[in-house]
Amino acid sequence: MNTLKEKIARKQQVFGLFVSIPHPIIIEMIGHADYDFVIIDLEHTATSMESVEELIRAAEGVGLTPLVRISKVERTEILKVLDCGAQGIVIPHVETLAQVKEAVHHAYYHPLGMRSLNSGRPGVFGKFPLTEYIAEANAQVMIVPMIESMKGVRQSPEILSHPQVSFVLEGAADLSQSLGVPWQTDHPDVREALNVLHETAQQSGIPYATVTRGMEDMAVWRERDVHIYVLGDDRNTAFRAYAQKRNDYRNAGEQI
Repeated sequence: MNTLKEKIARKQQVFGLFVSIPHPIIIEMIGHADYDFVIIDLEHTATSMESVEELIRAAEGVGLTPLVRISKVERTEILKVLDCGAQGIVIPHVETLAQVKEAVHHAYYHPLGMRSLNSGRPGVFGKFPLTEYIAEANAQVMIVPMIESMKGVRQSPEILSHPQVSFVLEGAADLSQSLGVPWQTDHPDVREALNVLHETAQQSGIPYATVTRGMEDMAVWRERDVHIYVLGDDRNTAFRAYAQKRNDYRNAGEQI
């Protein structure tokens, strides 16, 4: 059962993290910290498919919905991450409806797509009839396009028109590059582009997810009825916690 999909349908506030450290303990800590989902990253990491399966298994053990950000829209990669047990795929750099259509073709079984038939670990290794698993898989798999360029923003009405899109995730970092202001995610042009994407999502009836970059940022999106928050990634979160703790103790020592 995809609990994230159910929570989003109820407009429940949900929190996730990108996971770049390929170790199940990281997933377990995130789950015990009461997050709702993780996005296991294959775009910016050298994580193996064997590690992906272990990360997904760990997510299942702590009640997290495991999504995977694929590196490209390609049949074999999509098939493998779903056969590992991923409950959805995040597609980076979506700029056309054709990319979503191709991903759906590979991610869903007939009649929605032509995913290769298999009853591995997601299908409990054939414990139940394959026809039952096919119906369940098609009902639970999530398709999440990331819009990370101005071309993607301009094409977002078409991209978000596809009925299998579960929610849309902004990618302000690369979007800032496409606007000529790299990493200036607070730049007025970037903010305006995100506003356009959010408005398109609302008009299309598609939930909007933001990568929050501070409490003020979250407050802005909460006022706009956004319920899905990706709070950065595991590496930066851990680094900031380590640095903050060191600085707190160093400052305390200097005051003695």
